[in-house]
Amino acid sequence: MQADFSQMCEPSREEMLAALEMRQGVDAVRKLQAATVAVCGLGGLGSNIAISLARAGVGKLILIDFDCVDVTNLHRQQYKACQVGRPKPEALLANLKEIAPYTEFETHFEKVTAENAEALLAKADVICEAFDNAEAKAMLVNTALEKMPEKFMVAASGMAGYDSGNTITTRKVTKRFYVCGDGKSDVNDGIGLIAPRVMLCAAHQALTAVRLIIDLA
Repeated sequence: MQADFSQMCEPSREEMLAALEMRQGVDAVRKLQAATVAVCGLGGLGSNIAISLARAGVGKLILIDFDCVDVTNLHRQQYKACQVGRPKPEALLANLKEIAPYTEFETHFEKVTAENAEALLAKADVICEAFDNAEAKAMLVNTALEKMPEKFMVAASGMAGYDSGNTITTRKVTKRFYVCGDGKSDVNDGIGLIAPRVMLCAAHQALTAVRLIIDLA
């Protein structure tokens, strides 16, 4: 018997929200829909964080990166082979629109600096740090904690190598600052990044953002 795909169509906004509410709860989904999360860095961590948050029903995502998709990114980042060479914010936006067509997105193809961070992140309730450079990580965390103390910061530290995924955890550092990862592994030590551990760390960050939004963290 041949399948009939003639009636297939994209679900409406109302249908998608109803499905989310059935699975995640009405109150939680309403809080998530009203929230804005900024994802700073759209590599292995950031691209996975963004997809998880879009699927969870976060109303608006701010996507920031200054890099383009490279073939070396494809083994752990949420891009397609046909997107190599495209700016990461543009490529990820295209993929996210297929997953969450009613989510609001804001993209910035630029580098986050101490000078522009406040302006880029002004609308965010939660900031997810997803850089692969230690200096950039420190800059963003310090800038957010010093100049945007009303916002939540969810950072990452340690996800490289083949160690057990159970070593990746979430730590509450202060009332508004959380760090996810194993806190020790470093790709600069020659240990490679592999998709499962990177995705585990990204999932910790996304879940922490969700829990903060719905007042569970």
